Amino acid sequence: MSPPIRQHALDGIRVLDLSRVLAGPWCGQLLGDLGADVIKVETPGRGDDTRSWGPPFLPPAEPQPGNPRGESAYYLAANRNKRSIAVDFSKPEGAALIRRLAAKADIVLENFKVGGLKKYGLDYKSLSAINPKLVYCSITGFGQYGPYAGQGGYDFVAQGMGGLMSVTGDPSNEPQKAGIAICDLFTGMYASTAVLGALRHAERTGLGQYIDCALLDTQVTTLANQALSYLVGNVVVRQIGNAHPTIVPYRTFHCKDGSIVVAAGNDRQFRDVCAVIGREDLAADPRFATNPQRVQQRAVLEPELEAAFAKVTVEAAIASLVAHGVPVGPINTIDKVFADPQVKARNMTLEFARGDGVTVPGVAYPPQLSATPADYRRPPPRLGEHTFEVLRGELELVQDEIDALVAASIIEGF
Repeated sequence: MSPPIRQHALDGIRVLDLSRVLAGPWCGQLLGDLGADVIKVETPGRGDDTRSWGPPFLPPAEPQPGNPRGESAYYLAANRNKRSIAVDFSKPEGAALIRRLAAKADIVLENFKVGGLKKYGLDYKSLSAINPKLVYCSITGFGQYGPYAGQGGYDFVAQGMGGLMSVTGDPSNEPQKAGIAICDLFTGMYASTAVLGALRHAERTGLGQYIDCALLDTQVTTLANQALSYLVGNVVVRQIGNAHPTIVPYRTFHCKDGSIVVAAGNDRQFRDVCAVIGREDLAADPRFATNPQRVQQRAVLEPELEAAFAKVTVEAAIASLVAHGVPVGPINTIDKVFADPQVKARNMTLEFARGDGVTVPGVAYPPQLSATPADYRRPPPRLGEHTFEVLRGELELVQDEIDALVAASIIEGF
């Protein structure tokens, strides 16, 4: 019996991805994982900036012209399930090719500076005139209007301006950014949901729309409860290290041989924590009976808990807390993350066998859809790997036309 045909949620959807670095490519990769055909447009000779953001690099089977080191780990993290074409659209002939592809696309992603694509005829107004159903998503640092709209924006800047750094890190040290480009990643995810909403609208009405995504907007939104603490109670939360501003105990604790994360989100869990560490007296103390009281008495309670945890091992503390139903876990380094049995059971790592014989690793799309699961059809492409394939297949160019474009340095491929 032959296996069932694999279904993809976004079968038949084509994405023209003009974005670089992380937020836009992350959005494109999410759409690709769900089955969209994502065509990544890159600059000949250089490609996406992140191709050179290393080390580490994944070595090629054989050094290639312009890419002797292979692809960077950074680039590989955000570009699977795409086809790469190298087209110089700063030249009229190259821009004309991209417009022809946009005429057949459902979605365009771009993260150029405000107005940066208008001079090439690749802005929303120009492309929607030839494809009214087009969903066009722009990702910038500060959005398409406002006093900062013309400025370049990066994740680090958005983390600082958007308040994340002010609440991250130990209060005795300077404000800290998150260890990953969290604002870029969240913007890519918000962009993907906005694109899918706009795509549904286009399917119903026959009309696309323009989507304006900004890193700073995303960071302000993802302040979440911290933002509402200010808007509701005028509370400006500051750095409190690994503690939680409105839940106690919810922080790291140091054991005999290492540290753990304990997240006691309700009164029962607090009492269970006290039982595990042999401090039932703290659970019985009326000063700590409810979470609001514990937050107010944090400076009194947490040192007592810390002293008790220091007497037990990490393994014993975790085992006992798990048995009591208290959320707890170790603080894993990244190597231990991928060795964790739960991560292994969830099949969170991928391997692609690339055409040149190189094995390319990856990390899975996390939601598991029962009928239309994510699919990993293509490894992150080499620069211009699909230029000729796309121009022949999608635009029906003949070999003489392709040769002329190569000779004029408009395109690059293999």
